[in-house]
Amino acid sequence: SLIGRLMFELPEEMGLIAIAVRQTQGKGRGGNVWLSPVGCALSTLHITIPLHSNLGQRIPFIQHLVSLAVVESVRSIPGYEEIDLRVKWPNDIYYSDVMKLGGVLVNSTLIETTFHILIGFGFNVNNSNPTICINDLITKFNKEQGTKLKALTADCLIARTVTVLERLIEIFQEKGPNGVLPSYYKYWVHSGKQVRLHNEEGPMAWIVGIDDYGFLQVHEEGKGVESVHPDGNSFDMLRNLIIPK
Repeated sequence: SLIGRLMFELPEEMGLIAIAVRQTQGKGRGGNVWLSPVGCALSTLHITIPLHSNLGQRIPFIQHLVSLAVVESVRSIPGYEEIDLRVKWPNDIYYSDVMKLGGVLVNSTLIETTFHILIGFGFNVNNSNPTICINDLITKFNKEQGTKLKALTADCLIARTVTVLERLIEIFQEKGPNGVLPSYYKYWVHSGKQVRLHNEEGPMAWIVGIDDYGFLQVHEEGKGVESVHPDGNSFDMLRNLIIPK
């Protein structure tokens, strides 16, 4: 990609963002294709993070900060706080816990003592297909609540997402995970949910939070709290979770 080639040739303090009206070769997690209809907010952002910083020591957290930034880009607008947009660990944007309407993909390259991070994010703003979009949620909210919230544009939400992300990174660098986790938990879909470990018949565990490195923590009865990795083979990233040894 052009941004991937450019990112090493610019001064470090200069950020880069690419915004696509239409994508023809969108990529998702694990080599999946990402559908990119018109009306979708699509963007690739380049940032640099020092290795010897709070976030540099916990790079997996970046995808969570980006997901949170997308949700806050809408829910921090006065009047739009109750639009039911949420984060799903590790990198999805959801309508409630019902339907996916966006996702985040992060690639990082360490050069000397600096991480060069390419952040791709896409979320449905004004396209009702293939799933649901933010403006559908706003229309639904207006109908149910008798409000007159205006539809939002992809450009506005990309700009807001980047601004919110910069602020979240600053907070994380200053305070570490605890600076951002209260907001993250406020908007995530997993509180009190149960999952199976290892396979469909595996032991039940309750999701309790995420650890200092961004991995999911679960509580299996009689075992205490442990961190887990997703099983990369399942379509639903939460289907069978594996406890790292």
